Amino acid sequence: MGTRQEDMATSDPQKTPYQVLARKYRPGSFESLIGQDAMVRTLSNAFKSGRIHHAFILTGVRGVGKTTTARILARAFNYADETGPHPTLDLQKEGLHCAEIISGTHVDVMEMDAASNTGIDSIREINAMTRTPPMSAPYKVFIIDEVHMLSTSAFNGLLKTLEEPPPYVKFIFATTEIRKVPVTILSRCQRFDLRRITPEVMTGYLTGLLEKEGVPFEPEALAMMVRAGEGSARDCLSLVDQAIAHGDGRITAEAVRMMLGLADRAQTIDLFENVMRGDVAAALDGLRNLYDSGADPSTIIADLAEFTHLVTRIKIVPSAADDPVLTPDEKTRGADLANRLGLRILTRTWQILSGGLNEIAQSGNGLQAAEMVLIRLIYAADLPSPDELIEKLTGQPQETAAAPSAPAPTGGGFSARATAPMPRPQPQNEPRAQAAQPMPQSYTELVALAGEKRDILLKHALESDMKPVSFEAGRIEVALTPTANPSIVSVLSARLKDWTGRPWLVTVSTKEIDTPTLREVREADQRNARDEALEDPMVKAVMETFPGARLVNIKTREAAPENEALEDPEAIEGLETEDDE
Repeated sequence: MGTRQEDMATSDPQKTPYQVLARKYRPGSFESLIGQDAMVRTLSNAFKSGRIHHAFILTGVRGVGKTTTARILARAFNYADETGPHPTLDLQKEGLHCAEIISGTHVDVMEMDAASNTGIDSIREINAMTRTPPMSAPYKVFIIDEVHMLSTSAFNGLLKTLEEPPPYVKFIFATTEIRKVPVTILSRCQRFDLRRITPEVMTGYLTGLLEKEGVPFEPEALAMMVRAGEGSARDCLSLVDQAIAHGDGRITAEAVRMMLGLADRAQTIDLFENVMRGDVAAALDGLRNLYDSGADPSTIIADLAEFTHLVTRIKIVPSAADDPVLTPDEKTRGADLANRLGLRILTRTWQILSGGLNEIAQSGNGLQAAEMVLIRLIYAADLPSPDELIEKLTGQPQETAAAPSAPAPTGGGFSARATAPMPRPQPQNEPRAQAAQPMPQSYTELVALAGEKRDILLKHALESDMKPVSFEAGRIEVALTPTANPSIVSVLSARLKDWTGRPWLVTVSTKEIDTPTLREVREADQRNARDEALEDPMVKAVMETFPGARLVNIKTREAAPENEALEDPEAIEGLETEDDE
């Protein structure tokens, strides 16, 4: 009677233990493993050619499938069907040993957690087991997880067996800290780096999984979980499990936001715009609303920094707005803000927000610290421009060079009109009409020509590794520095022929030349200019006005290009204060 009751309890679905999604959908073959195409391709070629190594080490961040891959590899080694044993990666049909290997119960596939078996005794047991052949499978497979946790003596005890194992033994190691594994171990293994799963792949995977489970979801909620999972399949599946329970069978953006303690992305963008607009009251009210809704102050500032990074990326690479994990607000409003804000404003915002995270972590009151960060960020836009600073110190109005840049902002960072987009370099694989290039008449013009052609390596060599001895049309004599690559001479000759359409003879002087290189001359000039600037009365006055300021750059008005002069009036060119750091 008791046995029948136990059977009824076992068959009752209410008594069946729930299996989490990470285990329920754990891949059992390489076909179902996502995001690791490069590794699968390499292993497929190895199995086809019969070049199967005896030791493998798998590394990557948490949750990308290291242990799962190890079990699939063990299944591939020991695959056997009615025709007999034969290693293969084609695991669509379940073999004789597959079920037990995937479940971790096969007698010839031993899994060991190195975090709890760090000593030499555990390795001695493995060495002893390698002396006996497998009981039923073709190979004995030892899977050691978190192998970097082994002690030095344990690693040393494994070396000999790992180098010359019996033909029926395979080793598979997994670790999240590959740098802690001795080189002597790495040199005996084939290494595979498992990559973070991209947002596109993860989004598609979770979408299909939720459709199988019959769970309705909002795309924005899915994007938040993908972002929080940081490329880890296990983390994302755990978040999905939690979100299903939190939302009572339905995944909504509001539920996920509350579950993760995140700020509303739309409210975060509103807060960012209020800060950039210089509206202190609206910014502090927005911060308080996010805080009252459950968002942590450090999370709010971190979200602002993340959105600042997104706007900067979109400004530099407009296609970044097409990222599938972005919300519609982030795509549209982020692109609009990228057009309206300058790079200097964005980089300064990032610096202040990043420094504010440390202040919040060390503060006893996170909300107060976050408010002070926003206030500092808003009032940073009121720093005087270089012309305003000079005018204030000298009492004489300064003339500004005409430039197509935006006028000084009235507050926060928004300009009265949008800043012009930065020119993007033309890809080298696009055809361009080749204009006739004038013949360089001096070594300085030659360096300028290399810069115009964007040959950075050659330009660096001309400035740092070569000293001009003589120069005339079609013929150059140079002296090389001790660190110069001799092959740069032939490279220079070939480049000149391509650029000018005529052959050039480039020879190396055998004489000892004491003259400095162009870089050495420029560095000496910079040192002299810095020394002179530090003695200038106006610079001394600036240093006294701004305690803690340092002179980091010197640019004269005559040397600055016309379209670059005072391009961003809200930044102080050449001065760096302790707050900026």
